[in-house]
Amino acid sequence: MQKRIALCQMCSGIDPIDNAAKLRAYIRDAQAGGADILFTPEMTGMMDRDRMRAKATIRSEADDIVLKAACEAAAAANISVLIGSLAIRHLADDEDLWVNRSYLIDQNGKIAAKYDKIHLFDVDLGPGQSYRESTAFQGGQQAVVARFGETNIGLSVCYDIRFASLYTSLTNAGANILSIPAAFTVPTGRAHWEILLRARAIESGAFVIAAAQCGDHDDGRSTHGHSMIVDPWGNVMLDMEREIGLGFFDIDLSAVAQARLRIPAIANRRTFLDPQERP
Repeated sequence: MQKRIALCQMCSGIDPIDNAAKLRAYIRDAQAGGADILFTPEMTGMMDRDRMRAKATIRSEADDIVLKAACEAAAAANISVLIGSLAIRHLADDEDLWVNRSYLIDQNGKIAAKYDKIHLFDVDLGPGQSYRESTAFQGGQQAVVARFGETNIGLSVCYDIRFASLYTSLTNAGANILSIPAAFTVPTGRAHWEILLRARAIESGAFVIAAAQCGDHDDGRSTHGHSMIVDPWGNVMLDMEREIGLGFFDIDLSAVAQARLRIPAIANRRTFLDPQERP
C-alpha cells in the first residue's frame, strides 16, 4: 500500500493571518501534486518568542484562524492535513495558559485527532541560547495514535524526539508512521536532528515524517530546516535541506512489515525492573 506524502517546510512569522494564507496555498499545492496527506511543521500558525505580543494573537481552538483555514482548505481540496502544531489557548477564558497542539484533519475538514506536546523545551545551550517553553505552555499527558485510512500515525512534536519511551508507547499501540514536526534550533539541528530521526525510525521499524521550520524568523530566531522522510530501515528518503515549500514522496507501507520481520525489535521488547541502588 502506497501513500503520497507532501512535506511542508515553512518559515512561519508572527502574524497568524499571513501564515494561514500560506497554509491554504500549501494545501492546494499538495493536492495538485497528488498527495494523500500534507505534513506541516511545529508552530505552523505563529513563531513568536515575545510572549506579550504572542498573547494578543493566540486563540482558543474554536477561534483559531489557522486551524479554521486548514479545515476549510482540506475539505475544499479533499486532502488530509497533519498540522505539526499550533499555539492554542488551553482554556477559552485564560489568556496565559497555552498548549503546543498537533492536529490531524481528515479530507472532510474534520479534526480526527489532536495531541498536546508532552516534553517541553527547557534548556540552556549557551550564551543567548536559553529556552523555557514551560513558562508559557502546559505539557500534555497523553500519547496519541491517529488513524489515517489503514495507517496508524503516532503523534509527537519536536523536543519529544529525545525521549525514546514515547515512541515505544506509540509503536506498541500500532503506529507505523511517526510524525515529528519541529522548529529545531540551528546548533541542535546540526548536531542531532538527522541522527535522532534515523534512530527513532530504526528502533521503531516505522516511517518518520518530520516537517520543520527553516530560516530566519520575524521574532529573531533561526531554525535548522532539513525536513525529512526516513524509512523504517533508517534511510533518508527525502531531505529538503534549506528549501522553503513542498516536497513529495511516495511511501510504501509494506516496508514497515519487511523491516519489522528482519529486525523484530517491537516483538522482542521486554519489561524489566528498575536498577537497584548499590550499598
